Amino acid sequence: MLMPSIFGENLFDDFFDDFARPVRSAARYSTPATNVMRTDIKESDAGYELDIDLPGYRKEDVKAELADGYLTISAETKKNDDKKDENGKYIRRERYYGTCSRSFYVGEDVTEEDIKAKFEDGILKLLVPKKEAQPKIEEKKYIPIEG
Repeated sequence: MLMPSIFGENLFDDFFDDFARPVRSAARYSTPATNVMRTDIKESDAGYELDIDLPGYRKEDVKAELADGYLTISAETKKNDDKKDENGKYIRRERYYGTCSRSFYVGEDVTEEDIKAKFEDGILKLLVPKKEAQPKIEEKKYIPIEG
């Protein structure tokens, strides 16, 4: 009989592993998946190339937003695996919902039109140009003097 496990891949493997390694952190069970949103950043003369791993996500699940100089990539997925026997009764019913996001500071001078994005084979490829921060010209403001 299959039993659901809240501990990882297999309840019994986790149980017997503790005999071999009694000191073990419970952080493994509360941390998000480490294989999602791994990012490679490569610098070129024109800008930065980001390759973000999003395994299991589709293009429709991914959003890129630019606000206040921060580029935020977010992904959301919903899965529903229903399996029924020939009588229409559920044998197994599993649902999954997950989100992840990551932000990068790209500068306040970069606009949405400057960034190029492409999604293929579970990898989001972004090209962010280098832009020099434009020095702000200080405007002199005079106080009127009555007299």
